[in-house]
Amino acid sequence: MSFEVRHKDLLGRIGYLRTKSGTLETPFLLPVVNPNSQIIRSQDLRGTYSFDALITNSYLVWRKFRGERQVPKIHRLLDFNGAIETDSGAYQILQYGEVEVQPSEIIRFQEGLDSDIAVILDVPTGAEESKDRAKWTVDETIRRADQSLRVITRNDILWVGPVQGGAYPHLVSYSAREMAKRNFSIYALGSPTPVMQQYRFEILVDMVMAAKAELPPGKPLHLFGAGHPMMFAFAVALGCDIFDSASYALFARNGRYMTTQGTSKIDELEYFPCNCLACHGATPEKVRRMLLMDRERFLASHNLHACAAELRTIKQAILDGRLWELVETRSRSHPALQAAFERMLRYGDRLEIGTPVRKRKGPFILSEQSLFRPEVIRHHTRLLQRYEPPSKSKKLLLLPEDLVAPFREESATSSAIDRWGRFRDSHVCTYSLSYAIVPVELADVYPLSQTESSLTATSVAINSARNRIAGYVKKFGYARCVIVGYAPWHEQLVTGLKRKLRGRTRIQYLEEKELDKKSIQRISKALK
Repeated sequence: MSFEVRHKDLLGRIGYLRTKSGTLETPFLLPVVNPNSQIIRSQDLRGTYSFDALITNSYLVWRKFRGERQVPKIHRLLDFNGAIETDSGAYQILQYGEVEVQPSEIIRFQEGLDSDIAVILDVPTGAEESKDRAKWTVDETIRRADQSLRVITRNDILWVGPVQGGAYPHLVSYSAREMAKRNFSIYALGSPTPVMQQYRFEILVDMVMAAKAELPPGKPLHLFGAGHPMMFAFAVALGCDIFDSASYALFARNGRYMTTQGTSKIDELEYFPCNCLACHGATPEKVRRMLLMDRERFLASHNLHACAAELRTIKQAILDGRLWELVETRSRSHPALQAAFERMLRYGDRLEIGTPVRKRKGPFILSEQSLFRPEVIRHHTRLLQRYEPPSKSKKLLLLPEDLVAPFREESATSSAIDRWGRFRDSHVCTYSLSYAIVPVELADVYPLSQTESSLTATSVAINSARNRIAGYVKKFGYARCVIVGYAPWHEQLVTGLKRKLRGRTRIQYLEEKELDKKSIQRISKALK
């Protein structure tokens, strides 16, 4: 097995997972195929919808063929020439409480099926279990993992080690830490389906982050039961590489139409907001007049196209370095996603670690939440940890970014800034709501000058800038700070800084709306 990461953004990554039936590009979705009933034929999943892999339930196959002498080959049984992952029956444990097959028995059966990827028979925690019961499912899954590893004989199958713990992050962390000690090719987070069905995406954020913190970064993470395009961007941003779901078919059976904004009932639609191969030329009215089986097949087809399109959108966002923007945009489409995004902000430091230092494009600051994006966090962390202002700097001049940025090439402004910088004990920085404070010598370093912002001067944004500027001033011990400004929020910032610094630094505010000759003279006088 090899898993090679080619591109990253946040914790999301485009990688290549090699299986014995071909190489798969992550992130990818495994459509669930019922071996006994297929609404979309398996061969069409690859030929029409471009899914190079699928997942099926080996337990259902076992129940059908357990009396046979020879185990069928899963690729021939499903008529699919791509990669096939087989689950072990744990979903049936979650639904019905038990299965007849033993963990070692289903391991040997999956080896006989010739699966490409196979899952051990774990015990799902679920979402409503008590803490004691949840702890038992974690311990039992670890015990079964050890039992399975002793039975496994085929190393050309990628074996999946499930992480349990449900809605208890500390148990998820413990489970992931223990599973990481076992050498599985892929790890998977179990029991998210009930949480997602209840739209408790903020709990899912904690579950994923608890698992990611303990699992090997060089191995893929499979999020079991996740198959709705509305949450793919979030899950990928948190580090999930593989998804699987039967939702495309289950939703179709109930007359439901998937979009990145949520799910719509076909009976309530007047127009299709999609132009995929299924929807092109169709109307909801025509679909409603179809025979039940044809309507179900149409909706399943669209749902697959919607999932595939969103994954392509996510991959392009990773390449462009715009995964944060995509997640933030998606968060506006549903209150549950907004709650998930707010929870995701708590993990800004972890997201920063996986984010490249340079990207194809500059960041967008779209809202107050964007102030917690990795580029902003990284700037302030490195400014305090790695940067040193010019020696003997005791005076700090803060200029509004918009007064300086448009005139950087203008001789009068640039020469004035150079002159202020040559004052024996003065240092020049710009300030803004986005990055708070930027030394002028760093102003053209990526991503500072490449960032575009639509941030307005809310109290949250002003307080964020105030706290970051105050932290910088305290760190380097400036005795005086001359702040140039013209807008009401500039004055609010100065008032907040005076309270924050509490007399440690003498602050002087100069109201200047432009850097003309007279204002340059006044600023020079204040610095002397």
